[in-house]
Amino acid sequence: MNIARSFPLACAAALALVAGCSKTDDTSADSSKLEVRLMDAPGDFRSVVLDVRQLEVHLKEEKDPDGWKNLTFSPQAINVLEYVNGKSALLVSENFAPGELKEIRLILGPDSYVIARDGQRYDLKTPSGQTSGVKLKLDKATLRQRETFQLLLDFDVAKSIVERGNWKPGNDKKERYLLKPVIRVVAQDLRAGLRGTVSPAVALPQILAIRNSVLRLDTVSTSADASGAYQLSGLAAGTYRVEFFPTTTAPLGQNAYRNVTRTGVVVTNDNVTDLGTTPLN
Repeated sequence: MNIARSFPLACAAALALVAGCSKTDDTSADSSKLEVRLMDAPGDFRSVVLDVRQLEVHLKEEKDPDGWKNLTFSPQAINVLEYVNGKSALLVSENFAPGELKEIRLILGPDSYVIARDGQRYDLKTPSGQTSGVKLKLDKATLRQRETFQLLLDFDVAKSIVERGNWKPGNDKKERYLLKPVIRVVAQDLRAGLRGTVSPAVALPQILAIRNSVLRLDTVSTSADASGAYQLSGLAAGTYRVEFFPTTTAPLGQNAYRNVTRTGVVVTNDNVTDLGTTPLN
């Protein structure tokens, strides 16, 4: 995905974070390396551009509520819909002092917008993210010497962009959508995944992977690309129900596309489970 860097950007609540740890020789003996990447759970838009101005982290042992550390980051306008099917954008890569992170915060500017299915541009208004920033709690985010720690922000477009209830066609385009970022936070040791293909590819399905955990339902989403391929990353180990929802209709004279559910899909730590080809007609 191309990142536009001109000015005059996902997580939540499904922006999301995947944290992974691996050895590296690029850091000094006294430091670690911190990477922040962005990926997207898709929504029904042509483009979703986030005006991301700053990324900050807060150390767990830092008692000062204002003790945020700026990460080395250049303000960017990011079309998050270009980061699906296992793709991610590298936002930050820098040497960092070892320690445990408590939170990460995104500061968003006023220039976020969407291109809707009607081809029109609509500005996104962020009720709180433009001032205090979008804060995300981190669990088990420990940076160790001579290791690279990665945070993957999984931005959920469908849940993050909310249409105003009183908006009607013909109203001011600036007033149609609100941006209420939803980011998923995945623990450090969760590096499993699911991949596969669908047939026919032109059905362009959205795909949900649903894990029934002890505390809650974990749901992660993506969409198949033009070749029919898809991949879901940063999953917890467990048994999933995978649901496929075509977003197009079959041509006249062909079998209709149908919703498909696959149950009992087992995902194990550090492995990507291949579901092969799933027929949708």
